[in-house]
Amino acid sequence: MSDNFDDLQTSYGRCLRHGPFIARFYEIFMASHPDVPALFANTDFSKQHMALRRGISAAIAHAGGSTLARRTMAEMAKAHARDGRAPVPPLLYPYWVESLLKAIAEYDPEHSPALAERWRTAMNRTVGFFAGQY
Repeated sequence: MSDNFDDLQTSYGRCLRHGPFIARFYEIFMASHPDVPALFANTDFSKQHMALRRGISAAIAHAGGSTLARRTMAEMAKAHARDGRAPVPPLLYPYWVESLLKAIAEYDPEHSPALAERWRTAMNRTVGFFAGQY
C-alpha cells in the first residue's frame, strides 16, 4: 500500500488557516542562506505566494505518487532547472525544506515531531526530483 500523505494535506490546510503562513515561510527561507535573496530579486511576491501555495499541495501529492501531480512537478522542475526561467541550484533545496518545516512548526497547531518527519520525507522526495532535473 502506498502512502499518499493525506495527513500532510490536512496539516497544510491548518497552516494556511492560522495566519500568514506563506509570507512567514519566505521570511525564514530568505534568511536561511545568503544566496537565497538573489533568487527573488525581481519577483512579484503576490504571484509567488499563490504559486507556492499551489506548489506545496502539488509537492505533497507528487511525493505520494500522484500521477495527476506528475505534470505539474515536471513543469516546476523545468522552471527551476539550470536553463529554466528561475534556476535553483540543488544545494539550496535543503534550506527550502528546513524553512518549510520551521514555518509548519509555527503555524500548524497540531505539529509534532512525527508529523515533521513525515513532511521531511515527502518534501525530500519532491526536491530530490527537482535536483535530479537540474
